[in-house]
Amino acid sequence: MTRQYEVLRRASLFLEKHRREARVAELLLQHHLNVSRAVFFTKMQEHVPEDILSQFEADIRKHAETGVPIQHVTGNAEFYGRSFFVNENVLIPRMETEELVQHVIKEAENMKQSPVNKNRPLSIIDVGTGSGIIAITLKLELEKASVFAADISVKALKTAKENAEKLQSDVTFVQGDFLLPFMKQDIKADVIVSNPPYIAKQERPMLADTVRDFDPEIALFAGENGLLAFQEIIAQSPSVLNKNGLLVFEIGHEQGKAVRQLIKKVYPNSTVNVIKDINGKDRIVSAKLSAE
Repeated sequence: MTRQYEVLRRASLFLEKHRREARVAELLLQHHLNVSRAVFFTKMQEHVPEDILSQFEADIRKHAETGVPIQHVTGNAEFYGRSFFVNENVLIPRMETEELVQHVIKEAENMKQSPVNKNRPLSIIDVGTGSGIIAITLKLELEKASVFAADISVKALKTAKENAEKLQSDVTFVQGDFLLPFMKQDIKADVIVSNPPYIAKQERPMLADTVRDFDPEIALFAGENGLLAFQEIIAQSPSVLNKNGLLVFEIGHEQGKAVRQLIKKVYPNSTVNVIKDINGKDRIVSAKLSAE
């Protein structure tokens, strides 16, 4: 039998040789041993059972050779301190999206201080919810808010509902394209948030294989040089967004100016900010509407 530290070292070197992140070995071995990170590092001298070793090494080879994301192997991904189910039907959560959620939480708490909003729950809509990470997290962090989420993908919604049930987050899910289901049901919102598809189709060859070959295309790519989803949501939003509302998008790092212009065309009196992420790249466009 092989000790844990030897298994980890061998797998890390194997991944580096195949130009993959060595830390995947640590995360995947934790998964197979079914232990927390803290416990994992106390067991370095213990032997890894042969059946676990065999499955772990098979998964390491699969990741190294095909690029299959570790989250698809484990079936889970961490987001905002919680574990979510993920699969081939939904995007794997990114750290940048946590910053989007943090911004919405901060702005929503500020909105609640307004005399107009003090005595009623805020209503939030998440467009293109995927695995549900944004909507579910917002509901858990803003308990009194009414949170709705939409996706055109029935399979994605199934995963989102499973996550909401697992995390006991009371989100209302609807199936449909962008804001159309809310327009049909005359549902209004104080906040519309979205991490829509925003990659231009011609950029596909430049993506890492872990993204290009495994994330659903419908959640990655958009026409009009990556701007189509923004155009649709912004065009539909006057029928859904309340006066003094908030419109927030995650964007590609070169799309800030274009998305700001799209918003200003529909809401000329809005205050639009382009916000950088932790890496100093434009990542969020946030628009506060005035009561025109």
